[in-house]
Formats: sequence, structure tokens, C-alpha cells
Amino acid sequence: MTHPVTSGPRSEAIFADSEGYFPGGVNSPVRAFRAVGGRPVVIRQGRGSRVTDVDGRELLDYIGSWGALLLGHAADDVVAALREATIRGTSFGMTTPYEVELARLIRAAVPSMAVMRFVNSGTEAAMSAIRLARGFTGRDKIVKFAGCYHGHADPLLAEAGSGLATFGLPSSAGVPGAAVAGTLVAPYNDLAAVQAIFAAHPETIAAVIVEPVAANMGVVRPAQGFLEGLREIATRDGALLIFDEIITGFRVARGGAQARYGVTPDLTCLGKIIGGGLPMGAYGGRRDIMDMVAPLGPVYQAGTLAGNPLVVAAGIATLRRLVDPAVYASLERETARLAEGLADAAARAAARVSVVREASMLTVFFTDTLPLDYGAARAADLTRFARFFHAMLGRGVLLPPSQFEAWFVSAAHTDADIADTLKAARAAFLEIG
Repeated sequence: MTHPVTSGPRSEAIFADSEGYFPGGVNSPVRAFRAVGGRPVVIRQGRGSRVTDVDGRELLDYIGSWGALLLGHAADDVVAALREATIRGTSFGMTTPYEVELARLIRAAVPSMAVMRFVNSGTEAAMSAIRLARGFTGRDKIVKFAGCYHGHADPLLAEAGSGLATFGLPSSAGVPGAAVAGTLVAPYNDLAAVQAIFAAHPETIAAVIVEPVAANMGVVRPAQGFLEGLREIATRDGALLIFDEIITGFRVARGGAQARYGVTPDLTCLGKIIGGGLPMGAYGGRRDIMDMVAPLGPVYQAGTLAGNPLVVAAGIATLRRLVDPAVYASLERETARLAEGLADAAARAAARVSVVREASMLTVFFTDTLPLDYGAARAADLTRFARFFHAMLGRGVLLPPSQFEAWFVSAAHTDADIADTLKAARAAFLEIG
């Protein structure tokens, strides 16, 4: 399959140079455009809802640092906070008062995180939460769901989604069998399968970890009663329920999916949104569980840059903005308009797609069957998605370069941006036939 040339000569040259330094020319696999073909664009800067590539072309952006830039690129409040924090000092490796301020904002929004620990990435947050769950329960096994991605820690790379789904890999080379021997995998939205796993392994499962709204196989919503059922099963067996809200936290609601769906986990993982899009994560939960973490307890986890003052400053600026319910009302309104317009554009072009939206994230699946799990998501027509991706990029709209990623709308996206996107989509659906 051939693709139109959608990267300029500067992007071509820089990417060619990068291939001599980085595996595949990138520092994260999905950036390589392998799932959609063609050569990647190289981004120079971003502002609001748009990014500019090194060739000077402005693109309307629905990647948004993979959902982390809820306020858009270079938001004024965040930039000002970073400037001020930089003058004070970039890193201390010691406690600062700003960590406490950010923690207070997080707990006000997510009350289940009574006590928390800051880390530097979502991968660290999920890895640490699993270790903590095992230490707290004295059990070794965990349950995860096919297509849910919780970072690249060894035990969680069993039937993961996101980049692994993009490349069709069931796991990863270099992960010993022993590392995933205690990882039990169920289909997303299948409570009967979870019940069967618990019945087969009574009182040996430390935790169930789940994306409460799946966003790494594309956006897949939880079926009615699914999250409530997981809560009931875990409680009955004495296992912990871990919500991986690295994407959904502060995005689907200020209090995350647990607020949106009214289900309280034992532990929660958060990601880069709480750092204003800079490298950050957190895990937290009930005090009796978190008191197991060193220096109070025997579960060891540490990080020199955890709670870095620059990142924390950006996070404070972001979370202060998110106290205003008008931000979420606007996000819901704009994303609903986008999703409805995309579905209408596809229907007019007789394109077989399903548009799935949850709050300010959505996926256009190139299948007419609404996906409820990883298997259904994988049935999407990847060739047609790739053609649509390039048709949109050629019209100035940058989408995530994988069928299995979410589009993210930010508070910086305007009515005009949505109108421009829908105009491009109408033409793109007709172009791909």
C-alpha cells in the first residue's frame, strides 16, 4: 500500500538523521508511523489546539501529548508557573511545599486517594501499585484485561493494548515467562470470565487492575454493571481493585472515571495530566494500604525526581483551572459535536465506522460493530484507517497514528477547530471510498 507524502523535506531529513540515533528513529514506538505507513512529521512547537512541524506547516492536533495536555499546548497559566518555578530551582531531590499543594488538589478531586506517592510516569505508578497490592495482601497473582495497557513493566505486558496492539505483539521479547506467570488475563467487559478466574484461584489474587474506560485499544466504554461487578468480586475475595486512571483521571471528569461511574477503587494510578503534561504520575488509596510503602512499611519504591518542582508547578496550574466546571462542560460539548459530526460524515460517505466517545476522548473504529472488548476492536479495518489518517493529515489534521489510540480534545479546541476538522473528515471519508 502506498501513502501520500505528508511530511515535508525538513521532517524527512531530521527523521532520517534520528534513525541513526534511536531504534526506528523514535523514543516511543507509535511515533514511527509503522501502523499507518509513510514518514512521520517532526514537530517544532505547539500552541493551543495546534502544532507546527519543522517545515512550518500548522496542524490541528488531536494527540495532545497522548491526552496529557488537557488545557492545550503552552497554556498561559502553565507556562507562567514553569517560568517562576525554574527561577526557584529545577530539582532538589528533597521535599518542597509545592508537592503538598498539588496533593491537596488531587485529593480534593479524587477522595479515594487519601494518601498518595508521586512518581515520574504512568508506568511507574501502575508497577508500584501492583507491588503494593501484593505486599498488602500477601498474594502474588493479578488480573488484567486483554487490550488494557498499564505501561511497560514486565508483569503488565501480557496481552497489552496501545503500541503492542498496533504492532500485533501478544507481549514483548525480553519478558521472562516467570514475570507474567502470575498475570491472569480476562476479556474486557466480561464479568463471567473474571468470576471464573477468581473461582479457579481463590484467595491467591492480589488485585484486579483495569482501565475503567479503556483507551489503549481505542476508546471502549465499560458495559453497564462491569465496574460495579469488579468492585464486588474483588471485595468478596479480599483482593484490591486498582483503577488505572492514567488517561481518564481528570479527563473524563475532574474526579476521573470513578467519579463519573460512582465506583470507588482501593488504589488509583494517575498520569501526566497531574503534571500539566510534563513527566509525572501518582498512585494512591486508603491510608492502611499506603502505609505499607517505605519508609512506613516494607514495600519499597523510590525516585530521585519524584515530585520534581517544575512538574509540580505545572500540575498545580493545571488542576487549579480544572476546578472550574465550565472547563468540563465545554469539553463535553465540543467533543460531542465532533463525534456526532464524524458519524454523520461517515454515514453520508457510506463508510462503515463506529464512533465511540467518552467525555473528551473518542475513537473512529473502521468497523460497523461497536467494540466492547479487545477482540472486537482488533476486527477494525486497519488499512482503511491508515488511508483515513493520511487523508486527514493531508488536510492539516493530526490524528493519533494508530487505530488503537484515542483522539483527545483539549480545552483549547474551539468551535472553529471542530468545524475545520469535520470539513476535513467529510472530504477524507469520500476520498477513501
